[in-house]
Amino acid sequence: MATVDVNIESSTMAPIRVDSPLDTSLPINPTPYQEPKIIKRELRSLVGFANLPNQWHRKSIKKGFNLNVMVVGESGLGKSTLISTLFNRTLYPSKTARDPAAELPKTVAIEAVTADILENNVRLHLTVIDTPGFGDFVNNTDSWKPIVDDIDERFDSYLEVENKVNRTSIVDNRIHACLYFIQPTGHSLKALDVTVMKKLHKKVNLIPVIAKADTLTEEEVIAFKQSIMTDIHNQKIDIFEPPKYENDDEETRVENEELMSNVPFAIVGSIEDVTTEDGRVTRGRSYPWGVIEVENEAHCDFVKLRQLLIRTHLEELREKTGNVLYENYRTEKLAEMGIKQDTSVFREVNPAVRQEEERALHEARLAKMESDMKAVFQKKVAEKEQKLKKSEAELFARHREMKEQLEKQRQDLEEKKVRLEAGRVVEEKKGRKGFSLR
Repeated sequence: MATVDVNIESSTMAPIRVDSPLDTSLPINPTPYQEPKIIKRELRSLVGFANLPNQWHRKSIKKGFNLNVMVVGESGLGKSTLISTLFNRTLYPSKTARDPAAELPKTVAIEAVTADILENNVRLHLTVIDTPGFGDFVNNTDSWKPIVDDIDERFDSYLEVENKVNRTSIVDNRIHACLYFIQPTGHSLKALDVTVMKKLHKKVNLIPVIAKADTLTEEEVIAFKQSIMTDIHNQKIDIFEPPKYENDDEETRVENEELMSNVPFAIVGSIEDVTTEDGRVTRGRSYPWGVIEVENEAHCDFVKLRQLLIRTHLEELREKTGNVLYENYRTEKLAEMGIKQDTSVFREVNPAVRQEEERALHEARLAKMESDMKAVFQKKVAEKEQKLKKSEAELFARHREMKEQLEKQRQDLEEKKVRLEAGRVVEEKKGRKGFSLR
């Protein structure tokens, strides 16, 4: 039973003025102040907010749901058969023999198939995005680009409609889940599988499945699953996991753990009815050695995949696509466009924190001014040192030039002196030769 708090406030009585002797019996001083009393009372009826799930249910029934599933894998792994098995109807047209003269596709194509499904008055608009041609070429280096481009284009179109000023309703064409089909080799993931899964895991809810699991034995399936999960953990590839809530009961936690323990799901798909040995008619595949039942958990993981994808976690796949994957893409896209989030908008301001921020900002400005002044001072000192070095070099050059000139003059004087002394000796010799005695 819900309870409410009723606050009864007590008021002080104002002093009463005595105007006549007859009023002496009345109190002159006011009554003392009494603390307000809080009385808890139980509600006798419900308020009504417990009916919110019913309101949401009625709204969802009227509006309907949409689910966009992408299937990625090589041709011949049974992608279309599995989708038809999941939704219990033929979604793809019957395949005809290929014309030998027809030109083979050169790139991976993107094809979408839509269907409106009604189950117990619940409407589901289903869109299946197929990738024919993936992994079918000799060189599959860039086979992932058309797939990633299609996912980005869907995000861009949703972002464009979301940012319009006038909008009525937004059609959600984003990929909610991606089933990645792994070829049943029994060894480990191929290089192409690792590359494509690393390109997709940040953009879609990735769910790996082992196609045509009936070609492997039970022991081979277990070993193959362990090898694939080891590669996924080593390559740090994120796959979809059911979210954990605080109020989950023990049954839900055990159920989610059991689902994740079977990833990647070993799948067998079939829309044909077969008769078992005990006379039951069920969907499956008939072989000479027995019958593979699609909905028998002892034969394959089809029921667990359907439970994760549709029955228990469909809405969580949609929520993660919109609240996590798309928001991450939107943030990166707006950042590339130069749009930044102002963290100060709608933020409660604490005066002490604001003062501390202003003080830190002022100190940062002072530190920047000090560093700028030091930089200018160092620049001027460097320029002055450079000028002094230049002047010193000029002085040394002039000193060396003057020294060379003085040395040259000294040499010239020495030569002149030598020539003068040589001429004097010659004249003396001539005078001696011309002297005679009488």
